[in-house]
Amino acid sequence: MLSIFIGVISGLLVVSFRMAIGWLNVLLLGSSPGPRQLKLLIVPTVVGLVVAVLTRFVFPEVRGSGINQTKAAMYIHNGYISFRTVCGKFILSALAIGGGHSLGPEDPSLQIGAGVASLISRRLQLSKARMRIFAPVGAAAGLAAAFNAPISAILFVIEEVIGQWSADVLGSIVLATISSVVVARWFWGPEPMFRVPAVTLRDPRELLAYAVMGIFGGLASLAFSKSLEYLRPKLKSATASAQMLQPAAAGFLVGCIGYFGLPQVMGAGYDVIDQAMHAQFAWKMLLVLAVFKIIATTLSFSSGTPGGMFAPTLFIGAMLGASVGSFEKLFFPHLTGSVGSYALVGMGVLFAAFLRAPFTSVFMVMEVSGNYSIVVPVILANTIAYLISRSLQPVPIFEVLTHEDGLYLPSMEEQREEHDLHLEDALKPIVAPILQGSETISEAMRSLADYGAIQSTSPILIHCPDGLWYTATKQELDTLATEMSVDQIAFNTARLNEKLGAERTPLLFPDLPLSSALPHFHRWPLLPVTNRALRGALEGAVSLKDVLERYQQR
Repeated sequence: MLSIFIGVISGLLVVSFRMAIGWLNVLLLGSSPGPRQLKLLIVPTVVGLVVAVLTRFVFPEVRGSGINQTKAAMYIHNGYISFRTVCGKFILSALAIGGGHSLGPEDPSLQIGAGVASLISRRLQLSKARMRIFAPVGAAAGLAAAFNAPISAILFVIEEVIGQWSADVLGSIVLATISSVVVARWFWGPEPMFRVPAVTLRDPRELLAYAVMGIFGGLASLAFSKSLEYLRPKLKSATASAQMLQPAAAGFLVGCIGYFGLPQVMGAGYDVIDQAMHAQFAWKMLLVLAVFKIIATTLSFSSGTPGGMFAPTLFIGAMLGASVGSFEKLFFPHLTGSVGSYALVGMGVLFAAFLRAPFTSVFMVMEVSGNYSIVVPVILANTIAYLISRSLQPVPIFEVLTHEDGLYLPSMEEQREEHDLHLEDALKPIVAPILQGSETISEAMRSLADYGAIQSTSPILIHCPDGLWYTATKQELDTLATEMSVDQIAFNTARLNEKLGAERTPLLFPDLPLSSALPHFHRWPLLPVTNRALRGALEGAVSLKDVLERYQQR
C-alpha cells in the first residue's frame, strides 16, 4: 500500500512538473520561437542568473541531473533526500528547461520521486534500511510517470540505481511504477510519446544501415561524454563568484545558437524529435542539430544548471538516426525503412551508448513508440553502439560525474558484469575416508582401520541411509566407540547413523555461490558437495582452506 501511495503522489508531482515546464516555455519563449528573436538571448540568460542565485542561497543540493544524487542518497545518506531539495528540483528544473536551457525533465523526475519516497518514509518513521529500499521505489515511480513507460523505468532503476535484481524491492517498484503511470495516463492518455509505422524488414541489407547507425551512435556518445568530461571539472574549479555567472553564460550561449538559426536545440526538444521522425528535415540539417545539441547540452549541464540528460540524449540519437534514414531514402530508395523507424532506433542507440543502460534502451524504444516490430534493428544497433562506447570510454559517464563530485558510488556496470565464484570453483576430489552410516559401530571402526593411520582432527565422511551426509572427525568417532564399548552387545549391533543423531551436513550443490559455504565451517570441518540429480552422489568436497585459497586467487 505504501508503494502504491508513493507512486500516486510521484505521478501527480511529475505531471505537475511537466505542465509547469510547458507553461513556462510558452510564457517565456512563446509557442513557436524562431531565429532572430531577441528573447532567445535574453530569457535563457536571465533564467540562468535566477537559477544560479537560488541554487547558491536557497537550494544548494539541486545541481546535477538527479540520478547520481539519488544513488548518493541511497548508498551514503540512508535514503535521505530533503523536502527542500525536492521543491528546488521541481522549481529550478522547470524554470531552466522552460527557459530554453538544453536539458530534460526525466532525470529530475526520478529524483523528485525518490524525494517523495524519502519524505513519506521519514513521516512514517521507517528504519534506515527501509528508507534505503524506498528511495529506488520512488525513483522508478517518478521516471515511469515522466516517460509514460513503466517497464523502462523499472529496468533503468535496477540497471543504474540498484545495480542488481533484488526480490526485496522489485515488487514494490512494480506497484509504484504502475500507480504513477496510471496517474500520468489519466492526464495524458494511453498513447505512446511517438507514433511511427511498423517496421518491416523485407531486405536484409537494411540491417547494414542500422549497423552503421550503431557505429555513428557509439562515436557520438564518445564525443558527448568527452565534452562533458572536459568542460564540467573546469567550470567547477572556478571561484564561487564565477560559478554564479556560469548558468547565465551558458544560457546566453545556448540562446545564441537559437538566435542565429537553431532554436530547435533549446529545451527538451520532444516536438523536434517528432518532426524528425516524420521526415521534416534534410539529412544535413539533422546532423547539424545533433552536433549543436551536444554543444548546448554540454554548456547547460556543465554550468551546474539543474536538469537531466535523458531528453538531450534521445534528441541527439533521433537526429542521427533520422539523418541515416534520410540519407538512405535519398541514395538507396529501394530499401523500405521509414525515417521514423531510424529515428526511433537512433534514440535507443544513444541511450545504450551514452547512458550505458543496454537493457533499458531496447524496452524504452518499444514503449515510447508502441512499436514492437522494431526490436531486431534496435538490438543490433544498440549492441554495436554499446560495445564501441565500452571500448573507447571504459568509465561510464555517470561514474565520471560522481568522481568529479568527490563521490565513489558503486559502479553499476561493473556490478552487472562481475562474475561470482561458485562452489565448483573450489571443489576438490574426495580424499577423506568414507564410511556407511548403516554399519554398526564395530564395523565402522574396522573399516576406518583399513585406511591406516589417521590424525585425530582429520575429517571423515559418513553416508547415511537417508542419502545425506555427516562429517565427523577421527576424535569424534573414537570417543563414540569408547563410550559404546562398555556395552559389547550395543557396540556390535548399534548403527553408526543412529548414534550420530538427526543432524546432517547442509545440502550443497556445485552451482551455489562460494560464499554460501562459509557459515557452515564453524560446525563442519569438511563440506560434501552433491549432485542435484542424484541424491547423495558426491561431486567433491570443500574445506575452509580450499574456499579461502580460491578467493585469494581471484
